Amino acid sequence: MCTSLLYRDAANRAYLGRTLELSLDLPYQVTLFPKGQALSSTVQGHPALNWEMRHATIAVTMPSVPTAALDASNLKVIEGLNDAGLTFSVQSYPQADGPQAPVDAARAALSAADIGAWVLGQFSTVAEVKAALEDMPVVLEPVPLLGGLAMPFHYGIHDPSGASLVIEFHHGVRTIYDNPVGVMTNAPQFPWHLTNLNNYTFLNNVNHAKATFGAYQAVQPGTGIAKAGLPGTDTSVDRFIRAAFYAQFAEKQTDPDKAVQMVAHIMNNFDRPRGITVDQPNLGSDHLHVTGHDTDGETTESTSWTSIADLDRRLMFLRDAGGMNYACLDVTALAGTADFRTMPMARLLPGPVNVSPALAGA
Repeated sequence: MCTSLLYRDAANRAYLGRTLELSLDLPYQVTLFPKGQALSSTVQGHPALNWEMRHATIAVTMPSVPTAALDASNLKVIEGLNDAGLTFSVQSYPQADGPQAPVDAARAALSAADIGAWVLGQFSTVAEVKAALEDMPVVLEPVPLLGGLAMPFHYGIHDPSGASLVIEFHHGVRTIYDNPVGVMTNAPQFPWHLTNLNNYTFLNNVNHAKATFGAYQAVQPGTGIAKAGLPGTDTSVDRFIRAAFYAQFAEKQTDPDKAVQMVAHIMNNFDRPRGITVDQPNLGSDHLHVTGHDTDGETTESTSWTSIADLDRRLMFLRDAGGMNYACLDVTALAGTADFRTMPMARLLPGPVNVSPALAGA
């Protein structure tokens, strides 16, 4: 469903790459929440939780109610970067639903659908988020757009220092994990993925291209054998291992622009074209069902969009399935915009550019 990873350059600056995969196309918006924007979160049976955005934020969003206006109250953050360099990511986690700890009805509570706007609007660092969550009840509510599922997601947070956090509900129980590898995919539980890394201590990026068997000298005909031990499927388990490998061993760039390019190359390894894996009825995996976007018969997951965040320079780069090039959004420059803004991703992002006229006129 999704892969995210944190890459550090030669100066230890942090960059986040993530892909989003679904079996259907959705109306994603690119949204600017300005500093000072008033927001609220309402959980049934509780007073509203109100806050004001302390940090301007650029985010990929989705409307919680498709028929409602595309305003700040209806658009929910899927991926975002604020003007302090804090990032927030939503990724699929179907095991989230279950009995939740009771919350005093007199207390305001945060709906899990609003975690992204609350985190990015209020905080600058992972440490601040972690401290604030200690006393903040978060409630999984049924999502009409998802057929009544109770927020089947978990959440990743990163800051410019490279600190990373995972917020995970497992059968209704919330746990907050420090993320020492900066990688997140989907199920199983996050600690399981870390334990599974213990099975891959043999991985490194050194090609062993020669070996002797008896009197025979075996020699590789080309380079690349170092990756032989990497798992190759698109399951969340295998993607976690590959993401940790690429984040660890990709060359550490000294120039930030080159570092962004490096993350783009890394994320190409997680880009999934339509049809590469298909799920037939009663044979394949379950998929997220979105009201009004149901599919019958065979389904195929593919990459809807890829994002890169340069946490130090507060830059977000986006590419959707319809384009080959990334568009850049400068959070610092946009932080001076006083009003809420949103635009369909499909309209905002560029398609391939025809440079034939430039070459003809050279």
